[in-house]
Amino acid sequence: MLRRLAPIALALAFAPAAYGGDLTVAPQDFAPAARPLAVSADFGRPGKVGVQLTTASGRPVGWLARPAVRRAIRLRWNGRLDGVPVASGRYRIRLVGPGRKLASAPFTIDRSAPTLAGLLIESDGAPFAGDRGLLATISPNGDGLRDAATVRFRLSERATVRLEVSRTVSAPFPIYELTATLPAGRHELRWAPGAEVGPRTYLVRLTVRDVAGNRRTYGAGDARSGRIPSGPVVRVLGVEAGFTRDSYAPGQRADLVVSSDANWLEAQFFRAGPEKVPTPADNVMNGVPAGETITLPWSAWRNKPRRVTFGIGAWESGLYFLRLTADDGRVGYAPFVVRASLFGHASRVAVVLPTNTWQAYNFRDEDGNGWGDTWYAKGAQSTVRLGRPYLRRGVPPQFRKYDLAFLHWLEWTGKKVDLLAESDLDLIGSGDELAAAYDLVVFPGHTEYVTRREYDLIQRYRDVGGNLAFLSANNFFWEVRREQGVLRRTRLWRESGRPEAALIGVQYRGNDDGTRQRPFLIRGATVAPWLFDGTELTDGALLGQQLGGYGIEIDGLTKDSPPGTVVLAEIPDLFGPGFTAQMTYYETLAGAKVFAAGVLDFGGSATIWPVRRMLENLWARLTAP
Repeated sequence: MLRRLAPIALALAFAPAAYGGDLTVAPQDFAPAARPLAVSADFGRPGKVGVQLTTASGRPVGWLARPAVRRAIRLRWNGRLDGVPVASGRYRIRLVGPGRKLASAPFTIDRSAPTLAGLLIESDGAPFAGDRGLLATISPNGDGLRDAATVRFRLSERATVRLEVSRTVSAPFPIYELTATLPAGRHELRWAPGAEVGPRTYLVRLTVRDVAGNRRTYGAGDARSGRIPSGPVVRVLGVEAGFTRDSYAPGQRADLVVSSDANWLEAQFFRAGPEKVPTPADNVMNGVPAGETITLPWSAWRNKPRRVTFGIGAWESGLYFLRLTADDGRVGYAPFVVRASLFGHASRVAVVLPTNTWQAYNFRDEDGNGWGDTWYAKGAQSTVRLGRPYLRRGVPPQFRKYDLAFLHWLEWTGKKVDLLAESDLDLIGSGDELAAAYDLVVFPGHTEYVTRREYDLIQRYRDVGGNLAFLSANNFFWEVRREQGVLRRTRLWRESGRPEAALIGVQYRGNDDGTRQRPFLIRGATVAPWLFDGTELTDGALLGQQLGGYGIEIDGLTKDSPPGTVVLAEIPDLFGPGFTAQMTYYETLAGAKVFAAGVLDFGGSATIWPVRRMLENLWARLTAP
């Protein structure tokens, strides 16, 4: 019986396969970069079949699948033969059986993404100073001057074009999108935002996609590649103003650089801190008037910046700002410090604002590439320019959250201090001179970036018995150099053999952007009863529960903390096992007393009970000679 069946089986093996279904090739317009080509077919019974690529005229190019016995074809092809890309053009997929062609289907390989030639952006008014082909300034206030921006280009083939307007931090965050399917040729797309869109630069990214799926994007997806602009940028102009220096003495002349296309501006000086009105947003500053309102005609400077000089009054030391209000209601702020004429003459306490950190966190984009001019944009940048207007209508970053409450506490409790910018410390000859002028130096905010001279000065001040209070966290972390109005970040102080814990008592441990916050657990009410006097806080009690807790960035003890450093309160394992926030205090043989809050936002709660009582107790202890 086996002998009889053998010839029949041999005949079946070499018989042509019965082709019983349609050959499907998709997509017809094939872009290898977008997706693979799908080839499918079904046969009535198994047979030897191969899948061949041919030119449109039928000339073989190569095998996608060499002939083999198959019941069906299910193939996904990446556009390569033997690892080599097949060129763009018209082709056919051919099914080949023994001695004959079973079926074929046409398709096109398209490897070219659409292009936008002559890409540029323009406002619907006269250009503002600095505008260029890929940068346009608008001011959407409805006055008919620069209310909108128009993107113009020539499209190389029919395609879907998506315009995306984004604000940037370390990545683009879209605020507006427009999608249109357009034929080849010249086109324009218009963005006319409302007046609620904040003043800053916005990145315009254009993505073009053809029918095959090839796509090309104009506009950088991150700050590193954004250093060389490849897409348009829109600058929304408000009232942008900044003093060229961060500190002045009474009687000095102060230069202010203003950019605005208002017809006129009203200008008035204010002092921040004494006011007892709420500050509702991060782009608002409040204060008490320090001068009369003056009107500045501005129609001659609607297309370019202007420098204006003001005289600083015989004002007490403090944080001041100039508020500029345009005729259409737009507002800008220009803050600055008024330092004492003579250090230590009016007060034995100096309060140093974190002016270096304010500029480090300033995402203002001056070069017009759509990304903030700071290392926090995560580009290759290691410098920031001092004297820039701050991004949020001129308000320093996180001022309302971390700095304002302590200024309120000082003013509302009648504390007289010498307020300093970090640059003012360069005017003091040595730590010994600083100690002769002040019994206490307070760093109320996030003083992350300090120069070598500032570090040396404060360390020497401590070594000769000067008292220090740090009301935030992550202080004296980075070394920076100040050179010709530019701040350059270099390296961590602990990498230079000068860990900040040796000065402050604690040092930076971590940051979770405020995801986890918990109250302090009091640990030092017994060893430091003076701090908790009158608060009813005892060991084991909680501090800060009414705020939802503290954290954001935290400090902790290390082996470099000075001997005798005690933990006053802590937030155990806030960021995980071993990542504990610690509030500390230590004294030195020279008589220095040093307090550190250990969390980023402690100073921001200065007006809340019982923190305000703790600050009174701390003030009394640290201001004692």
